[in-house]
Order: sequence, then C-alpha cells, then structure tokens
Amino acid sequence: MLCGMAAFAQTNPIDGNWKGSRETSNGTFEIEYTFKVEGDKLTGTWKTQFGETKIENGKVEGKKFSYSISFNDMTINNTGELISNDEIVTKNERGEMKLKRVK
Repeated sequence: MLCGMAAFAQTNPIDGNWKGSRETSNGTFEIEYTFKVEGDKLTGTWKTQFGETKIENGKVEGKKFSYSISFNDMTINNTGELISNDEIVTKNERGEMKLKRVK
C-alpha cells in the first residue's frame, strides 16, 4: 500500500516554475512559466514583463509536450521537451528557447 501511495504522490518532472529569455530586436525578453501536469494534460501560466496568460491546449507525452499561448489576438503553438530535471527546451515559429528550473 505504501508503494502505491508513493507513486500517486510523485509529481511529473515537468511540474514547477521555469525561466528563460529570448533576444529580440527590442532587447532581451524574459519569460517565466509555471507548468502543472495532471495525467496527459498540461496547464499553467506564461508570464512576461507585459503580463500573464494561461497555457491552453496543453498535452504531455512522456518527456515531450505541447501547448498554446494566446495574447493580443494571436495564438502561438509551442512544443517542448524535458532535457533534464533542470532544463526544458521549447520551440515555436519564433525559434527555440532553453528554460531553467527556478528553485
């Protein structure tokens, strides 16, 4: 019974707070994510200096995941992969970004 409880209490390694940055023509753009995995569903938030929005359409398959972010009448589809317990790589039409776990 204890083994079953331990497995149930275990969180997905994608869960948590993550931070990254992207260089743009207007300077460095800092991005913070909070990811929460429940089964194969990914939820959470995306936050920048301009505001915060919810992650939409999130799905998880092992170490890989996908989600959308909508803001300013625009939707950006993203994919990601957990590289290690402290590093994620996300990709979209604007390029690739490495995220580091915030502890």
